[in-house]
Amino acid sequence: MNSYAEALRFLYGLQRFGMKFGLQGINVLMQTLGNPQLRFPCIHIAGTNGKGSTASMLAAIFAAAGYKTGLYTSPHLVDYRERMRINGVPISRRAVVQLSAMLKAEIRKNRITFFEATTAIAFQYFADTNVDLAIVETGLGGRLDATNIVQPITTVITGVGLEHTELLGRTISQIAKEKAGIIKKGVACVSGVESREAESVIRKTCRTKNAVFVSYRTAKTTVKRADFEGLLIDMKTPKLKLSDLKISLTGALQAKNVAVALLALQETCMRTSFRISEERIRLGLSRIQEFSGIEGRLSVLRKRPFVIADTAHNPQAMAALTKSLKGLGINKLDLVFGVARDKDYVSMIGFLRGITRRAFVVKAKTDRALDGAELEKEFRRKRVPTELVGTVDRGVRRALEAAGNDTPIAITGSNFVVGEALAFLQGRKYLTINQ
Repeated sequence: MNSYAEALRFLYGLQRFGMKFGLQGINVLMQTLGNPQLRFPCIHIAGTNGKGSTASMLAAIFAAAGYKTGLYTSPHLVDYRERMRINGVPISRRAVVQLSAMLKAEIRKNRITFFEATTAIAFQYFADTNVDLAIVETGLGGRLDATNIVQPITTVITGVGLEHTELLGRTISQIAKEKAGIIKKGVACVSGVESREAESVIRKTCRTKNAVFVSYRTAKTTVKRADFEGLLIDMKTPKLKLSDLKISLTGALQAKNVAVALLALQETCMRTSFRISEERIRLGLSRIQEFSGIEGRLSVLRKRPFVIADTAHNPQAMAALTKSLKGLGINKLDLVFGVARDKDYVSMIGFLRGITRRAFVVKAKTDRALDGAELEKEFRRKRVPTELVGTVDRGVRRALEAAGNDTPIAITGSNFVVGEALAFLQGRKYLTINQ
């Protein structure tokens, strides 16, 4: 394996093995490598929504405090290397090539999936580079997710909603049980879960495992300003009192993620030797994108016309997005929209119709994308003027033509749609990935 392109062809080819739940495959790989996941401390994060933002906030704070901080998230938007970063900097192409080559024989022998292989590469990379800490986001669920071989110093469950029900369960309680599978014996769990039903499951798991349960409700948050530059909030936790705290991510919904991140930071520092000053907390949260590399969270891509992108991809996230947009003064916009087949697009469109002037329906370049004709029918049922335009780049181009300089444009519905849009607008190469 001599090039990055060759490594990606190999890794993407593993999609033929689909997604599988269970830790056997990843354990085989880790044992082959000498269990690198045990060579660095980590904070393990699961959740239906908010886990990427919360993980990025924590990574930014630790990086701002001078710690060499790994961040593992999924999926990527444009480039595979986004999935594993250190202090905001993606893994090098050379490292991807070397680690893929190292694992190639074992991967083929054991029919390892794309996500299992990627997780192994991330953990080996973090171990090889001697990170002080890694923030690790689950891929799907928790209990049987490939990341659930780590031994975390703190766990976080940001929220529980009905998603991937064919895999995780048909009820909130069943899905909560899967996500609670990341909770470890004696390790504090910070919860951003709003559903009392889900919280009951997580509390019970914590009692069973003698793990301290910390609810986001123990933090008091006041949003003083919300605009496209970010947030200004007051935050009070049992251990911290921070006034006029600047948050570089946009949208009032991020205030809860800040609370969860700071409570997780608090629990981590109470039980370890990590020490982070108020000054460094403020620095990290004021420059989250820089210190973590996060994109696609109410991100402003252009100002004339005003173009934003957000990876909201389920009803819960779409409800939060529309609420944030209204809070930011956007009550009518043009929409570039596409979803994956397994999403509740009817509910998602239901939240969007009140602020949508016109919808440009697209289909991302992935096998998981829903055919645009289904979306067009639903928008028309909701009496939203709609154009079925095909590819994402065509949809973005058509929206730019139609909007002029006065109508805002939102690109949302799927990580894949946002990724393709970013690549198109930034002139970057986009490679299809299904998970």
